Amino acid sequence: MIKITTAAEETREVITEWKRQGLSVGFVPTMGFLHEGHKSLIDKAAKDNDRVAVSVFVNPMQFSPNEDLDKYPRDFAADTKLCEESGADLIFHPTPEELYPDGFCSFVDMTGPTAELCGKSRPIHFRGVCTVVNKLFNIIQPDRAYFGQKDAQQLAVIRRMVKDLNMPVEVIGCPIIREADGLAKSSRNKYLSEDERKAALILSKTIFMGEKMLKNGEKSISALLEAMRKNIEAEPLAKIDYVDAVDADSIRKIDAVQGRVLVAIAVYIGKTRLIDNFIFEA
Repeated sequence: MIKITTAAEETREVITEWKRQGLSVGFVPTMGFLHEGHKSLIDKAAKDNDRVAVSVFVNPMQFSPNEDLDKYPRDFAADTKLCEESGADLIFHPTPEELYPDGFCSFVDMTGPTAELCGKSRPIHFRGVCTVVNKLFNIIQPDRAYFGQKDAQQLAVIRRMVKDLNMPVEVIGCPIIREADGLAKSSRNKYLSEDERKAALILSKTIFMGEKMLKNGEKSISALLEAMRKNIEAEPLAKIDYVDAVDADSIRKIDAVQGRVLVAIAVYIGKTRLIDNFIFEA
């Protein structure tokens, strides 16, 4: 039966015992309301490691005051069931007060990879991500940690943090999991009305179109992005946050198709902000 902990110290004791036995530990950090995308990460962690820990924590530090913290979907019973079925051994489910006790005033910040894409419209977001992931790594002490490619900028940021701070953890990126019609799996898809759900397909259609353009030999970044913008703008319910291309590792803007290119979009469908991307290796 899966073990559920809420205290950092109790969690550390469980992990310490695993390590004492010589067991490897895989870790999947989540904000809960788990879906098949999360399941794919847990499945991969279970395949690669002797034990798997999953955190379920809606991190208030990465939400701006005007964002959806209070409305963010939660279903811990369903999360527990999915974790059990996927082979997880431990769920760490702390309260905000456990991770950010009274007087908390230490943060992990970053420049460079956080400046573009989501960092522009969500300026405090990655400070919150880096701080909480740093804390979770310190508590769990995993050998490997698993993140989805859908949050490609987050994956690059975590990899940079681990490298810069000499953290002894291997960061593993896993492919985007999509619905049958192409829409990237996301906990926020729950917010969409029936009409918005149909309109949201413009994201994956645009991503597939952009990927095809590069595979067919398009060399101009500006032509690529302009075509993708026009495609999204044709959907009345869609409002673009960004359509951009950057180096996949440094998240720096690029003006030529070379190396590992991350093409990423963020689009509001109604009030719901959705993201999608692809990586092209030139």
